[in-house]
Amino acid sequence: QVQLVESGGGLVQAGGSLRLSCAASGRTFISYDMGWFRQAPGKEREFVAAIRSSGRSTVYADSVKGRFTISRDNAKNTVYLQMNSLKPEDTAVYYCAAGTYYNGSPGTFGSWGRGTQVTVSS
Repeated sequence: QVQLVESGGGLVQAGGSLRLSCAASGRTFISYDMGWFRQAPGKEREFVAAIRSSGRSTVYADSVKGRFTISRDNAKNTVYLQMNSLKPEDTAVYYCAAGTYYNGSPGTFGSWGRGTQVTVSS
């Protein structure tokens, strides 16, 4: 497994931007698909975005498409989530995950970070 540590969360006004980072330990980072999920209070964890191990393919939830961009730097063992045009409904704890992407299911990701809080004020 790989250990993951998220950073970059915070408080931002609606319409603003944040960039989340997820640093991974271990030399196997390059073999994993990487994903971002989020969980708002009282709601289930939901898929946000994923990027294949090669970095050539990305997928997004409809709710963030066109506003968020996932990327990875395999040389730095880091995955990023650039979030633009943020909305109050984007408020959640954001989690980084490593594993195999399959239809946005969190169950196919075996390693998780502890999360970083993103709060968007109206």
